[in-house]
Amino acid sequence: MTEEKNIALTLDRIRQLESDHVLQTYARFPVLMVRGNGNNLYDETGKSYLDFISGIGVNVLGHNHPLVRRILREQGDMIHISNLYYHPYQGELAERLTVASGMSRVFYANTGTESVEGALKLARAWQRRRGRDKKTEFVSLLNSFHGRTMGSLSVTAQTKYRQPFEPLIPGVRFIDPNQCEDDFAAARAAINENTAAVIIETIQGEGGVHPINDYFLNVVRQACDEVDALLILDEVQSGLGRTGKVFAFENTQVRPDVLCVAKPLGLGVPLGAFIVNERAADGLQPGDHGTTFGGGPLACRLSLALMELLLDQALMQRVAEVGTFFRKKLRRLQRSHPGIISDVRGLGLMVGAELSFPGRSVVTKMLERGFLLNCTHDTVLRFLPPYLIKKTEINTMLTHLEEVLVEEAAEQKS
Repeated sequence: MTEEKNIALTLDRIRQLESDHVLQTYARFPVLMVRGNGNNLYDETGKSYLDFISGIGVNVLGHNHPLVRRILREQGDMIHISNLYYHPYQGELAERLTVASGMSRVFYANTGTESVEGALKLARAWQRRRGRDKKTEFVSLLNSFHGRTMGSLSVTAQTKYRQPFEPLIPGVRFIDPNQCEDDFAAARAAINENTAAVIIETIQGEGGVHPINDYFLNVVRQACDEVDALLILDEVQSGLGRTGKVFAFENTQVRPDVLCVAKPLGLGVPLGAFIVNERAADGLQPGDHGTTFGGGPLACRLSLALMELLLDQALMQRVAEVGTFFRKKLRRLQRSHPGIISDVRGLGLMVGAELSFPGRSVVTKMLERGFLLNCTHDTVLRFLPPYLIKKTEINTMLTHLEEVLVEEAAEQKS
């Protein structure tokens, strides 16, 4: 039996095991990744794939980074101890996060969904502690995505995520951030005396990479202050350096009461957090909320290393510069093919290119050519590459992408 056939059987066996024993909630691509190095992943045949999705925004230092390897090796003697005891890294990380955000306190979770869930709980508890039992409603945005638990799903607007699980938690209003900028009357009306909090992705990710404009954010901030509602910013995807700032809200004039982060926070080890300002810091009291795994020593130590890197202005300037280069190149491609690419959006290395047709087959063809990207909202190619991606790698990917887009557009017409 040849080595190639053994490899094929290995992939087939893995696919069969998953088909037989794993809930089929993901339509996986037929590729078996076995290792990574730098900005590349490698399958079982040795074929390399230039990674422009980085584990959906998680692997911001790429793969097999020496810093991550060192910490994994050194911290192997104490990975988890529970939150019944102190360990050396949780308090220090909280200090780094609060100083960087200009906020006050941190609660650790495992995922972005959990950080959103905790933020919603905090908002209701904060209102109730002030005797406002009727302030239980939430306001979110059209096109939003905040997670898949019942609470986070309830403030997610997209029907395809909500419909199988309805009825969801009542008392959620959805507003349009793209209303006429003269008065935003609908937004002001939705944020009222019954509103506990407003939750907004600073840049909508799953909704198609849509930055929320500063004017609208200011209107919402003012409306929250008028009715004493909390403003929650969800930066699970856009935070922690992705836009060239430590936090995406730093690109605006608005400051949140609660900030949700996750994805790259643990450099590949699950870690999420919500960060609160002094105003909201008494929202949760002992016993109100908890976590078994959140804030463990390995995840926090990795996160401390990430925060140290994010405070290096050279890295953040690089993310901003390379992101600008990336979008300029995409816009040049758009000008060459206006019937194929209708818009290019994003900040830093959170980039979206909207197509005039569904993009999944484009992703498949790029995979065959050795490039990993993602399609969200059906027609938006989403790029979340590692922060260390090179301009030459972007150019190489875009050369192939142009060929694939032209080929796919021709097939769409035939």
